[in-house]
Amino acid sequence: MPLRALSDPDHLPALDRRYALDRPALGLGAGDPPPRILLLYGSLRERSFSRLCVEEAARLLQFFGCETRIFDPSTLPLPDQVTGDDHLAVHELRELSMWSEGHVWCSPERHGQITGIMKLQVDHLPLSMGGMRPTQGRTLAVMQVSAGSQSFNSVNTLRVLGRWMRMVTIPNQSSVAKAFAEFDESDRMKPSAYYDRIVDVMEELVRFTVLLRPHTTQLVDRYSERKEADVPIDSATDLSSIATSPTYRKGE
Repeated sequence: MPLRALSDPDHLPALDRRYALDRPALGLGAGDPPPRILLLYGSLRERSFSRLCVEEAARLLQFFGCETRIFDPSTLPLPDQVTGDDHLAVHELRELSMWSEGHVWCSPERHGQITGIMKLQVDHLPLSMGGMRPTQGRTLAVMQVSAGSQSFNSVNTLRVLGRWMRMVTIPNQSSVAKAFAEFDESDRMKPSAYYDRIVDVMEELVRFTVLLRPHTTQLVDRYSERKEADVPIDSATDLSSIATSPTYRKGE
């Protein structure tokens, strides 16, 4: 699998554990099995700051009790380059998305927008795939890194993409300005307000993922898809039909 190995997953030098909840979603729903989070980044540079931010996010998510996988996009073909998308990296990306309950997307800002590498990965995730939906109903956290002053162009675009992919994009987000100055010589993020925001975003992602877990099927149930698949409502078992029936209302 084209996955990035995560070094020192338990080492969190910028996190002040006195203020960190190890289970931020406690009481919101079942935390077992661990929430499954797929992380995507948008640069192939040897020292990619979007990748480094994603790795910091993955460490935090593991600290919060999640299972994480970081996809390596370096072998992905261009969209429509391979007939029928029959390429190992494309298959594995889609399988990882099917495995996941939530995503983290982090892109550099380049020419005021997300990078082609970031969009490439989203373009390889279809809305529907053999009756399965690789992104629909999953939670999403968006982040960006910038070489200069703080900007929100990339996260705004990622939000548009998340909505288009029918994902539940959480309210919080992270934008790291002058990212080259935020990492030490060991490629670990320094303590800062930017790091603290990433902690906030990952906490919120875990909460939304756990909170929505029991309701995902209902939240993505659509009239148009039931009609297309010719799946009529069974009034004997459908709770909404039962609740609005005259018999039920007489018993109120």
